[in-house]
Formats: sequence, C-alpha cells, structure tokens
Amino acid sequence: MAEPTSNAPDHGPRECLAPRPVPSGGPRWWWLWAPLTALTALVLAGAAARLAGRVGVADALWAAATLVALLPAAASMLRELWRRRFGVDVIAVLALAGALVVGEYLAGAVVALMLATGRTLEAYAHRRATGDLRSLLARAPRTARRRTADGGVEVVPVDRLAAGDRLLVGPGDVVAVDGVVESAATLDESVVTGESRLVERASGERVASGVVNAGAGFGLRATESATRSTYAGIVRLAEEATARKAPTVRLADRYAAAFVPFTLVVAGLGWLLSGEFLRAVAVLVVATPCPLLLATPIAIVSGLSRVARRGMLVRDGGSLEVLGRARTLLVDKTGTLTLGRPRVADLVVAPGGDADEMLRSAASVEQLSPHVLAAALVRDARGRGMRLVAPTEVTEEAGRGVRGRVGGRRIRVGQLDADPPPWAVPVRTRAEQAGHSVVWVSDETGPVGAVVLEDPVRPDARQVVDRLRKAGMTRIVMVTGDRPETARRVARDVGVDDVLARCTPPEKAARVRAEAGRAVTVMVGDGVNDAPALAEAHVGVAMGATGATASADVADAVLSVDRLDPLADAVEVARRARRIAVQSATVGMGLAVVAMGFAAAGKLPPVAGAFLQEGIDVLVILNALRALGGGPRRPA
Repeated sequence: MAEPTSNAPDHGPRECLAPRPVPSGGPRWWWLWAPLTALTALVLAGAAARLAGRVGVADALWAAATLVALLPAAASMLRELWRRRFGVDVIAVLALAGALVVGEYLAGAVVALMLATGRTLEAYAHRRATGDLRSLLARAPRTARRRTADGGVEVVPVDRLAAGDRLLVGPGDVVAVDGVVESAATLDESVVTGESRLVERASGERVASGVVNAGAGFGLRATESATRSTYAGIVRLAEEATARKAPTVRLADRYAAAFVPFTLVVAGLGWLLSGEFLRAVAVLVVATPCPLLLATPIAIVSGLSRVARRGMLVRDGGSLEVLGRARTLLVDKTGTLTLGRPRVADLVVAPGGDADEMLRSAASVEQLSPHVLAAALVRDARGRGMRLVAPTEVTEEAGRGVRGRVGGRRIRVGQLDADPPPWAVPVRTRAEQAGHSVVWVSDETGPVGAVVLEDPVRPDARQVVDRLRKAGMTRIVMVTGDRPETARRVARDVGVDDVLARCTPPEKAARVRAEAGRAVTVMVGDGVNDAPALAEAHVGVAMGATGATASADVADAVLSVDRLDPLADAVEVARRARRIAVQSATVGMGLAVVAMGFAAAGKLPPVAGAFLQEGIDVLVILNALRALGGGPRRPA
C-alpha cells in the first residue's frame, strides 16, 4: 500500500534526516600544523644562515624560535602554579630560558622544535582516537517524519517527538527515537550493536534510535522521546568523553612528582660542582619531558578509541586507566550474565488439554499487559504463527496476574489462588529446581495449563569469563537478588568464583564496597537497580544501550551493545594501553636520566643533548601510537 503523502515540502528521506555537521571542537588542521611549520622554517632558515657565514642572523632566528615556544609554555606554567599545580612543564620552560641566557640558541631552537613536534603528534593522535566518538555526533538526526491526525506526514525537529507519536521512516533514514516497528523492516544496526549484517525486524519488535533503514519505508511508534532514546544516551557519553581533560593526568602526575625534583637536583649539582651554568642548562635540555607530557596521554586516548570501536564507551581516560589495573569483577545476573528476556521453555496442559489453544488464549489476554513475562508469552505465540484475538473485560492485579475474556471464555493468567492440582505439582517442582518461572493459565473450571519460562544464560558468558581471567581478573563474583538455587546454576554454567544470592541493592553496594577495599574492582549491572553498587566500584559499567542506562550518572562506562564480549575486549585493550603508556614514559625517562648524567659531567653539550632528546621523544611517541592498533583480537 502506498504511504500517505505529506503536506510539507518533500526534501527526500536522506536530506530530511541529514546528519548534523561535526562540531569543530578545536582549530582546523592548518592551525594544528602552523606552530610546527613556523618553528621548522625558523630553524632551517637559521641553519641556512649559519652555512652562509651569517652567524648573527642564524642566532637571531634560533633565538626567535626559542622565544616563540617559551612564551606560551611559560604562560601555561604560570597558570598551573596559580592553581597550585607543579608539573613537568617547569623543566621545559627552564630549558628554553636557560638556553637563551647562556646563548645556546640552537639548543633552544631544537627544544622548541621538539615540543612543537610532540604537540602536533598529540593533536594527530587525539583527532584520530576520538574520530569514532565524533562520528556519532555527525550522524545524529535533526528531524523526523511524523504522521498527522488527517493521514498526512509532517517534518518536525526530533526534540518535538514524544512517546506515542507515529513516525514514517524512509529508506536510508536514521531512526530518530526508540520505538516499536509497525511493519516489517530491514535495518543496519551496526552503529549501535557493532554487527555489520542487516537485521530483519518484524511488526511489534522494538528498535533503537541510531539504526539505519536499509530497506523500504516502514511505520514506527515512538516509545521514548529523542532525549531519552538509545542514541542520545550514547551521544551524551561521547560528548563527555571528548570534553573531559586528557587522559592520564594521574599517571603523568605520579611520574612528575618524582622526576621534576630529581631533574632540578641533578642540574643544580652539575652547576655547583663545576661552577658552569652551561651544564645545568644541558641537563634541563635533555630532561625536557616530552615522553611524560605527551606519550602517556596519547596511549590512553588511543585506548579509548579502540574500546569505543569494540562497543563500550568509557567516560574518560582516568576510568580506562583504572580498568587496566582492575583485579576483581562483580557482575549482576539478570540481564547481564543472562539475557534478561524470558522465553518459553515448556508448555504443560491438564489431561486432555490442547497446548496450542492454552498458549493462544493466554497470549491474547496478555497483549495489553506491560509485564516482561506477558511480552514473552505474546512473542512466543506470534513466533508460532498463532492468530491472537483482542480480549475484552481485561483487568490486571499487580503481582497476581491478568484476567480477561477470550472467545467467550474467562481466562486468567498469573499465579494460582489455591493449591495446584495433582498434575501441576511436578511442573512446579521441576521449575523450581531448574530456576524457571511458571505462569499458570486458568478458566472458569480451574487451571488448564502452565507456561514454563526461562531466562537463558548468554551464549558468550562462559567465554567472556574465561577471557577476563586471562586478561588479569583474579576474582569474579556474581551478585543477584534471585533464589540461591537459580544463582548457583548460573554460576556453574559461567564459571564464576563466588555467588551471592537474594541480595538487595543496599547489600550489593555493601559487597562491592568490601571488595573495593581489597582490590581495584569493576561492577557490571543494568544501571538502574544496580546504581548503588555501580557507584561503589572503582569502575561501574552499565549493561545495555537503553536511554536511561546510557545516561546513568553513576556509570563510568556503558556497553552500547547487548553483549558481554565488549567488556572482555575493553579490559584487554585497557591493560595494553596502560602497559604501553607506562612503557613509553619509563623508557623515555630512563634514557633521559642517562643523558642527564652525561650532561651533568660535561660530556654532553646542550646542542647535542637537544638533538638526542628529540630522537628519544619521537621514538617514545611513536611507541605510544601503537595503542591505536594491534593488541588483542576478538575471538572468531
């Protein structure tokens, strides 16, 4: 059937939902390269003047290059000192100023060039590393097509959409809000789920905002507003991740706390014992801490990018660094280790009963219920090709069940009001032993059948637990509010070390607090009733990309796909990024310390020291860039 036409101008599906332009967020590329280009030109011009015998001109050009780097570095240092922060940039400022004082203009120019090279490499790495996050902003829809009461279609801004609105999603459009498909749809869900294959969604299935219509146009009934939808939650996390300060402030500060005083002592001793201020300058030149200032953040920001590509958004580099040191994992059961979506495991009917008719009647009554078990019955009945009828006289009693009339029969679905008949006793016993739920179906004569539902363990749960152990997790604990029998069965299936059953949210939080007191701890939950526990962990991870979960303030990270394997990916990537960061800083500082000894002894003049430090810095920064690629691969 042809879709209704709109009274509004038709701009075409792709133009109507055109992606939002990427915010500039910083200088254009030519501004990023401008300082390095200018300093390189000054250094080369000075070298040409020196070769031509124009010593005074060469010194003037090199002094200018030194001054160009000194002024902004000094301003940055003073701002930090005003905030009572004492960082490694003090060494760079002293090295540049010292080179000007003793007339070692070439050494000062090389240090300036070294700092500009490092900053440019950092800008490149940061731009590449945050590209995955910025691309989310680039494709966020601005408008959507909403059906009107008179059968037309109007184009409206996404912020005017509300739950209950009926939308038209054209071919190639980005779905603007979470909703329920009103007709069959073919979708590209790769942005939200990470899966590249197209997905078929039947009428009545839920879809997340941010997915792309890869087939014909279809109708969608909104279940959330744009701001509360999946994609908006992911974008909010992306904006936080890109806006926060750089990645490894803590790690760099720990190095700086020891390295800056040590450098000043060595420089002072070299000057004091020899009486030559030139030696102190040489020490400062070779100690200029580019590996500490730049290589460490580059490695961690690169790790953030790789984690985002694997399906997990981490709020900032500090959280990723902590994740790389974690040793204990606490994980919720329902919706985390299990799918959190009950499914029909068995149908049992009274002697002489018809299982299909029992399910059809129960599902027909449950169509109007918002309960998760009701959705499971309706989904299973439709999956079997059953034609459900509209129930009448429907009433629902919270915690007890739903009543309604189907085909003249009074049907009740829910709990039993009395003891079960003899045929139902073994059904209840088996379900309790297996940790399954039972929904009883009754009519005017009494119970006519039972629907046994299970919440299956995620297929990848056992493999993910094994990968987490190999990645360095020494203790994995499952916490749940479920029955002990069910909890122990799931624990055996996935292979955790310990299990806590019948935990209330405060009890979960207390257990996380206790574990966090013994080791760096990660808590994974659904982000709603697990919020207190997530807040107590060193790193809280919210499971699932629903709007409410993705925007939960307590979570340090969000799994943007409904799978567990990105968690193992994230731990592996975080450990590798932190290892590279520490390696880069340690090797760079170690080589600098050796060079400082030679400089203090008068064996390494400032110019030679500057060129040596330039080589060390480039080597270390290139090593840090390894965090953008390589490393652990997702198992096939």
